[in-house]
Amino acid sequence: MSIVCIVQARMGSERLPGKVLQPIENKPMLERVVERLSRSRLLDKIVIATTTMPQDDVLAELCATQGWNCYRGSEHDVLDRYYQAAKQSSAEYIVRVTSDCPLIDPLVLDYVTTAFMSAAPVVDYASNTISRTYPRGLDVEIFSFAALDRAWQSDKSANWREHVTPYIHQQPDEFRLLHVINPVDFSHYRLTVDTPQDLELVRRIYSYFGHSNFGWRDVLAAFVEHPEWENINRDITQKSL
Repeated sequence: MSIVCIVQARMGSERLPGKVLQPIENKPMLERVVERLSRSRLLDKIVIATTTMPQDDVLAELCATQGWNCYRGSEHDVLDRYYQAAKQSSAEYIVRVTSDCPLIDPLVLDYVTTAFMSAAPVVDYASNTISRTYPRGLDVEIFSFAALDRAWQSDKSANWREHVTPYIHQQPDEFRLLHVINPVDFSHYRLTVDTPQDLELVRRIYSYFGHSNFGWRDVLAAFVEHPEWENINRDITQKSL
């Protein structure tokens, strides 16, 4: 059994270009994501899936410098990028994480993964994103390679393929889904990075702790101490698919 986390990353971003290399306490955001994922107890491999565009050469170079696994594929057909990266890595199960989540929590990732593995093969896909109760920025999806293969072959929507998993969400008769839900709804917290305001908030959180070995509940406790932080990115609207 091989569980591979594939992290999609590229330099192009409409609202905050080059955000994946923006520094957070002297390390690029992508490195913060990888170091937090590395604390997972269940992942066998982490792969950075970037594009073949020249602007993403810098990401491939960072991967080479850091010794990270890297796959380069289509810029817009991210479903194909995931499929090819998973196939190259001999993944049986794929965890999907995006590179704009520098507060991703390995405990949440392991919780979602354990829920999925406990239910497999009865379920094809599990996530904490469809029925959202966790803060945005702790997003974890896990699915079998068999499910990814079916989606890769069947999905004809260019828009859906850019976001990897919508085809799976929209075919309940074909794919069995597991929604992982937190008992308390914290979905109003925004801990992802898509705008300068988001980046400012994340930088304040990292500065507050002075290290990266903190969890999402530690962050929520810090918000209690600093309620003004919620105002930093309160007005940001998440882009729809």
